Amino acid sequence: MGTSRLVSCMIIGFISICNAEIAATNKGFSVSMYTVTSKSISVRWTRVPGIHSVKVTATPKTVPGTPVFVHFNGATIIGSIVSLTPSTSYTVNVEAIDSLGTVLASAEIEQRTAPDVPSIDQAYSKQSSSITVEWTAVAGATGYTLRAEDGKSIIETTVTDSPGTIRNLDPATQYMISLMSVNAGGRSQPSLPKKAKTVLTAPVLSSSSPSNDSIVVTWEPVYMAVEYTLSLMRADGVGSRLKVNTSQTTMTFYGLDSGITYSIKANAWDSSHTQGDDFSVTQITRPAVPSSVELAMISRSMGVDVSWSLVEGAEVYTVLGSSRLNCTSVFSSCSISPLECGNNYSVSVVASNKAGPSSPSEPANFLTVPCAPQGIRIEVVNPGNLTVSWSTVPLGEYYIVYVKRDDGLEVFCNTTLSTCDYQFQCGFTYFITVFAYNTAGQSPLGSVLNYTTAPCCPADIKPAFVSSDTLEITWSPVRGAEVYETRAGDGTSVIHCNDTAAVCALSALKCNTRYSVIVSSCSEIRGCNTSCVPHYVTTAPCSPQIKVTEVTPFTFNVSWSSDNKKANYTVSIRGGVGLEAESRTHRSSGNFWVVFSNLSCGSTFYVNAIATSPEGESLPSYTVPLETAPCCPQNLTVTQVTQAMTNVSWSVGRGAQSYVTMLESIRGEAKCHTLQSHCLLGCITCGTNYTVSLQSISDTGLTSECMYQGYSSSACCPSSVKLYRLANNAVRVYWRATGGSHNYTADLYGSNANYTCTPSPGSSSCDISEVSCGDVYTVVVSPMSSNGSKVTFCPKKVYSVSCSGSNVGMVIYRGKRSVE
Repeated sequence: MGTSRLVSCMIIGFISICNAEIAATNKGFSVSMYTVTSKSISVRWTRVPGIHSVKVTATPKTVPGTPVFVHFNGATIIGSIVSLTPSTSYTVNVEAIDSLGTVLASAEIEQRTAPDVPSIDQAYSKQSSSITVEWTAVAGATGYTLRAEDGKSIIETTVTDSPGTIRNLDPATQYMISLMSVNAGGRSQPSLPKKAKTVLTAPVLSSSSPSNDSIVVTWEPVYMAVEYTLSLMRADGVGSRLKVNTSQTTMTFYGLDSGITYSIKANAWDSSHTQGDDFSVTQITRPAVPSSVELAMISRSMGVDVSWSLVEGAEVYTVLGSSRLNCTSVFSSCSISPLECGNNYSVSVVASNKAGPSSPSEPANFLTVPCAPQGIRIEVVNPGNLTVSWSTVPLGEYYIVYVKRDDGLEVFCNTTLSTCDYQFQCGFTYFITVFAYNTAGQSPLGSVLNYTTAPCCPADIKPAFVSSDTLEITWSPVRGAEVYETRAGDGTSVIHCNDTAAVCALSALKCNTRYSVIVSSCSEIRGCNTSCVPHYVTTAPCSPQIKVTEVTPFTFNVSWSSDNKKANYTVSIRGGVGLEAESRTHRSSGNFWVVFSNLSCGSTFYVNAIATSPEGESLPSYTVPLETAPCCPQNLTVTQVTQAMTNVSWSVGRGAQSYVTMLESIRGEAKCHTLQSHCLLGCITCGTNYTVSLQSISDTGLTSECMYQGYSSSACCPSSVKLYRLANNAVRVYWRATGGSHNYTADLYGSNANYTCTPSPGSSSCDISEVSCGDVYTVVVSPMSSNGSKVTFCPKKVYSVSCSGSNVGMVIYRGKRSVE
């Protein structure tokens, strides 16, 4: 009994463990739809660990039926169940099973199969962009998908029931038509296809009516069309229909009624004599020509009434007159007002509708009075004689000019010409009117001109210059003058001055120019007297335009162009080290240049010029700056820093911004460009004579070449410096000279004592006695300069001197030291 209970407990525990594992696995297992058809459902599932096979079961949900199941191996993730009933809801269960047949995980979904595959009864095209399909309804279908394929594209559309139409197709194209039924579950497989071809597109008609009895129809060629059919009949149904066939793309219908609307219909035919789409337009013919045109003048308004008989189909009538005179009306009359004077009018009537205008009617003519003369001009040809002139007018046969003076006296002139002459006196105002006449009567009143004679010219005119470009003019007042106008002209421009006083100042006159000065008296009504004689004045010379040219760094040539041969020129220069440090003046009359020489270096000068003539003195020229080359530094020092490097320093040169220093020898050159007053030059050869030069450069680029006393570099440092032991605490310093006979000095520097020896000229060694042993010595051999000083930049060597009893022992080389 105890054993059975133990076994039962073990089984229950194992089942609990398995259920817990399945529950844990279910958390990562899912199923989703893949595809559905009328008789199959495909699902997709996720993998779980330990799977050996998958069982997919489909059970009808709403109708009785036997479940259908399929087994798949564990590597499969998509499976299909077939042989299902169309338009039926199924519960699809997917179970993941291990190798022992235990269900590791399961999931289910609900899915409805698509409706059954439909069958197409017929497919046909009545329009070039669509095909209509008819079929038998399928049970359970909520809609249908129509598909059209032409080998290049696929077009689908969804409809609810038969018949259905697929649109947006290409015309004259063969399509394979198939049909699929649709419900909430999906759509069925396509039906067996049927062939159907779209018909030709309709010709797109453009119509016009070139005359009142014809209509022209044109269209673009239709693809694959071999023939076109057009039919025409009146839109109101009166008369018979006219039908024509043509292979062209234009057709003209003649013998039509005027002002009547016609309906034109057209369609294309293909080579199999299948009729395509049709297209219709309406076109109205132009109206007939209006007749019985009559004119009636409108009194006192310079207008005319035009009437005519109405014509069929006219929408508006236009009366066309010469000189762009017209009026429009929808009735049988309209008025033209006001008329233009001086015209022999020709009037025609045109009837118009949407097709265009009819031909003009026979013209009717009438004459108007001439226009008032225009362009009336009053001229004083000779003193005391007044000439009135005007422009002739069309249809004017003769002219009468009335001239009335402001004191009441009136005269007139009757002429067929366009001018009349009168005598006049100054101080009067005249009123002039000109009329034109023809058989129709007198012209309207034109412009009434008034003319007031001018006062006499001013007398006792006195011009005087108050500055180089300003002229003051005075004169005696004259009777009748309200304003005085002064004009000064040089042949190209005129300067005006208007004032009520008997004085005027003319400013901004051109220099070196002869002016004609006219003072005229003016009144507000008449204007100015133009018969006054001129006076002539000449202005002072123009301000010279100078040019400065460098002859040498401190000598300059100042030149200018002369526009006045009678002028004398004064040229001034000022500046130098201080603004007033130097000032010079040159005067010239015949030669148009002067020379300024021996100017100070490193300075800026300012040059200007003034021209003087009998007419006066010019304004000064613009000041031109003149810069001399910078000064050379007075002091220059060359100091050798190392065997191959030299420091050059100098004093500041006035006017210099930068310097170029150069040491030159037969062995090469060293060069330095700097803003400072000193410079380090490298690559110097020892024991060599150099030429020393310096360039001072200003901030504008002027350069002074400066030469200085030559420089000789120090003798070269000796090589192979060695220290040897001698007897009796003595050592010998040995070196190899670099050439030439030089004096040398050998120095030993130790921690306890320092030693120096100087050999005779030409020697390459010297001895030092009583040297302390047991110390480290720095040994340096230096040539002596020409002034007796010791060169300080030769290299140093370090030796260790040991002791041997009471004498110097071994001498050991310890290396080199750089110059300190």
